[in-house]
Amino acid sequence: MLRRARRGLIAIPIATALALLLPHAVRAQGQSVRNKVVFQVSDADPQKWNLALNNAKNLQDDIGSDLVELEIVAYGPGIGMLKGDSPVGARVADALKSGVKVVACENTMRAQKLVYADMLPKIGYVPAGVVELMKKQQEGYAYIRP
Repeated sequence: MLRRARRGLIAIPIATALALLLPHAVRAQGQSVRNKVVFQVSDADPQKWNLALNNAKNLQDDIGSDLVELEIVAYGPGIGMLKGDSPVGARVADALKSGVKVVACENTMRAQKLVYADMLPKIGYVPAGVVELMKKQQEGYAYIRP
């Protein structure tokens, strides 16, 4: 009985190590591992937006844009950086071109009396930003708030 218990104690760290190494091993064999990350930006601060956009670009550069699915969810005061006159509009456009999904919360838009014509072109929309973040986490996305 004691021997079985020891084997169990040894098996747990080995299983954990394999689970951590497996994605790297699969990638090394030429198969793609899809990483999923969702960013929350609820600040009207251009520096926060630049940080989120830098993080997204760094992930694409380090992991490979074909191996990472990225989404930036904007709501609350952060939605102002998705308006047509945004100081980070060019960077958002570049992120969209590189495959980053950028979405605006329609609840916030209604509260701030914004319409689609007020917003940057090619962004996406979700009914509720916080619900989108919750769903993405339930789908296995890593959650980051810069």
